[in-house]
Amino acid sequence: MNDTYSNSAIDVHFRFLSALCPPEQFGYATAGSAGIDLRACIEEREITLAPGRRHAFPAGVAMDIRTPGIAGFIYSRSGLGAKEGVTVSQGVGVIDPDYRGELIVSLLNTSSEPRTIRRGQRIAQLIFAPVCRANIVPVRQLSETDRGAGGFGHTGKH
Repeated sequence: MNDTYSNSAIDVHFRFLSALCPPEQFGYATAGSAGIDLRACIEEREITLAPGRRHAFPAGVAMDIRTPGIAGFIYSRSGLGAKEGVTVSQGVGVIDPDYRGELIVSLLNTSSEPRTIRRGQRIAQLIFAPVCRANIVPVRQLSETDRGAGGFGHTGKH
């Protein structure tokens, strides 16, 4: 690990669930990478996604985040999304700190062409970030602001 992340490193225990995706293939692509690459840990050699279709891909790992206040987030890989149109189907996958099951990556083909995902291919990235939980306080009225209840597009395009 380089100095970029040395002050923010956390301990996360990973359990590797399949010989199809061995531990030596798991990790960060470069010393400066923010996300751990998740791979398609599938029995099939490949799975083709038709345009507009999605598929849930097992990542072959389960985890135990050892630092309180941290959760895992599964994001699309920029190249796969921008170049191929294959993205994480729900936008961002949230992995709660108390979840111990296998990580599953749901991918969506947003392109107009079929896209093929191969066994072991890097399909998403796992990033850890702090989370805050809300104290839920019911009130009759919210505080006033200049914006108020103005919704989508309220502030204009420019």
